[in-house]
Amino acid sequence: MQGFGGRPTQMRRLLPIFTSTTLLVALAVSGAPAAAATSISPAREFAPRQLVVKFEGERRGQAVALPPGVGVRATAAALRRNPRVAYAEPNYVATASATARSSFLPPNDSGTLKGTAKASATAGNWAFKQWNFLPWGGGDTPAGLPFSPGGIDAIGAWRHLEEAGKPGAEGVTVAVLDTGIAYRNLGGRLSRSPDFDSEQFVEGYDFVDRDYLPLDRNGHGTHVAGTIGEKTDNAVGLTGLAYRAKLMPVRVLAKDGVGYASIIARGIRFAVAHHAQVINMSFNFGCGERVPAVDEALREAYSRGVVTVASGGNWSPRSGSKRCVAGPATGPRVIGVGGTTEGGCLGKYSIAGAAIDLVAPGGGKPAPRCASVLARPIYQVTLKPNSAEFGIPAFYTGTSMAAAHVSGVAAMVLASGVIGPQQNPKARVDAVTRRLRSTARGLGLPRAQQGAGLIDAGRATDPGLRRPRRG
Repeated sequence: MQGFGGRPTQMRRLLPIFTSTTLLVALAVSGAPAAAATSISPAREFAPRQLVVKFEGERRGQAVALPPGVGVRATAAALRRNPRVAYAEPNYVATASATARSSFLPPNDSGTLKGTAKASATAGNWAFKQWNFLPWGGGDTPAGLPFSPGGIDAIGAWRHLEEAGKPGAEGVTVAVLDTGIAYRNLGGRLSRSPDFDSEQFVEGYDFVDRDYLPLDRNGHGTHVAGTIGEKTDNAVGLTGLAYRAKLMPVRVLAKDGVGYASIIARGIRFAVAHHAQVINMSFNFGCGERVPAVDEALREAYSRGVVTVASGGNWSPRSGSKRCVAGPATGPRVIGVGGTTEGGCLGKYSIAGAAIDLVAPGGGKPAPRCASVLARPIYQVTLKPNSAEFGIPAFYTGTSMAAAHVSGVAAMVLASGVIGPQQNPKARVDAVTRRLRSTARGLGLPRAQQGAGLIDAGRATDPGLRRPRRG
């Protein structure tokens, strides 16, 4: 029996506890069919033959391997009865929070890159796809640009940041914990997205393959990173919110969009240790699952002044465990995000709950009784399905996309200086959260559905608005 990641000391400490609980585990499974003791997780809820365990007096929990034939849930329950164990939980699975992919494309939308001169020949050409960045009505907007009832006024925020001398959130680093990012070329097999610049990335890490090349093979992470910080003026035709922020790729989800709690906790700590100021997490665990190792890492992030943002999760008739707002959105001091549509309605997929702090554009179909039928997706340049080629797909909707908007605007708030100097790192996180909430636009929905409302990037970065009071 060997510990996860080769931790013999931990395993020596665990052996006496396993010995004392072997009979309990045997009793728990003795009356069940033989297959019940194999610890193969139903519907991939957790890693087979692994627990995340923390002993009293230790700083962090670690993933440890179980011997063959020992049930995961039964062993966890037995260990929790031991006073030397602070917690013992299955190594739960998290999944990316984008809705199911569809082959649907709106009329006259091929999904291909029409790049080069044609894409950027008209100033503001991005605006005719990226409804989510537009002003939602009125105000001082450049001539020729449309409005959108579901927009967050990125234009106003860009103007405020230029006036502050921090265009595009220059000087802020955002860690993207996801399937990786298509941020560099690798041997002709993997390429950098044409809407990114190599200079906008800082060193990241791949916790799935355990190397320093956290490259995307799925498309989800690249799409999320694009909303946060895709480049401008590069003849591709789309943009990101914090387009001069540094992006830190941290791969914690595999090619299929699935990741484990132990890896995600390590990814959070990596981002904190390498000076990220914002962490985006566009994934969710199952409904009601306890992930104390991830919560520990999130508390470390808060103590170091790092703003953490997470998707609230997507509901669907086939969603199974995704029927309530779940971690990491429910974690300590995390900004939990629901999704809204082009028409400024709640997305049909967006789950309600007390952990929803804000809503942001996620695109897609609106919830019932919405007055608007506008339902375009969130457009960004990313990998085409099962391909190494890039395009602008029309199937990305969900709270994954919504969380990316909040992370981008959080970076813009930090760069703008509107929250002013703070007494300590925790106060900085609290100030950013208050700013986002106090400047959000109410949609007339219950608090559990919209939180404080739809983020407004223009208002959040406006130095003329009085700083919100504490509390």
